[in-house]
Amino acid sequence: MAEKSVHIPSFLTRPPQTGGSQGIHREKPVSAEPSTADHSAIHVMTLAQMTLDGAWHLEQLHMRDHHLLIWITRGQGRLLLHGLRRGFGAHNAIFIPAGKLFAMDTGRHIQGQVLVVPADGRVQLPDRTQQLRMQDGLAQAELTGLFDDVRREIHENRSFLAEALIAEASLMSIWLRRQMQLVGAAPRATAAERIVRRYCDLLADSFHTGKSMASYADELEITPTHLTRVCRQCAGMTAADMLTQMIQHESRMLLKHSDMPINEIASELGFGSAAYFSRFSQQHFGASPSQIRKESPKGFLTAQK
Repeated sequence: MAEKSVHIPSFLTRPPQTGGSQGIHREKPVSAEPSTADHSAIHVMTLAQMTLDGAWHLEQLHMRDHHLLIWITRGQGRLLLHGLRRGFGAHNAIFIPAGKLFAMDTGRHIQGQVLVVPADGRVQLPDRTQQLRMQDGLAQAELTGLFDDVRREIHENRSFLAEALIAEASLMSIWLRRQMQLVGAAPRATAAERIVRRYCDLLADSFHTGKSMASYADELEITPTHLTRVCRQCAGMTAADMLTQMIQHESRMLLKHSDMPINEIASELGFGSAAYFSRFSQQHFGASPSQIRKESPKGFLTAQK
């Protein structure tokens, strides 16, 4: 069968950027962590466990289909949260709702715990990203204790575990919302920040479609040059780099953590054929899709239905 003619945008054929990230939107996106845990259940992981298959799991721009509450206990680094670059350090609580773009440093000196909550409505959580720099020792101890309680429930596997985890996660949600209330409303975003956040929301919906940068700019009613300028200003990378990282991340997720055939992955990500996808993979990863799939650690194949 003849391949259909498909144009690959230039931003998808550039050499990989240092510190890149990846992510791709699907109707039911692959869970962005190499864990064999039941992804329909509330659970707790360390940052180290989330990056067993490589730092790219967190360091590249992407989104997830579940909520994350990250509690940093040691170290400092940089965070890209819903289009805005900022620093983080010890005793920072970072909340990322499902579907919001983020990336974060995971250097060897950074330690933390992560509460993973499926976005199924069982636990009431905020609908916006939040970074809390906790100075109150009592509030720090309270959140640490709540993480310990969740771990204890899972480790002991007691009766009514699912109900207990929902209750514990709800208590953590209450802690989070109380702290957000104490902090008050976020400062009014600048015009540039509002544009970048809107761009992030557009990417979350359609980064896998092959839409051109000019189309995103048109939708935002600005020029491509201005979109690139504000993204560099707020996110520390160009609009094209943000899109490329999203596609890179999801490409690797699907290759390494699903059993979807490579030609179907290519179609899923908006490539006209497996050949175009292979070219993208060689240019950005230095390996073919089949080689990347073979590198997947044994036992990490967790296809999400």
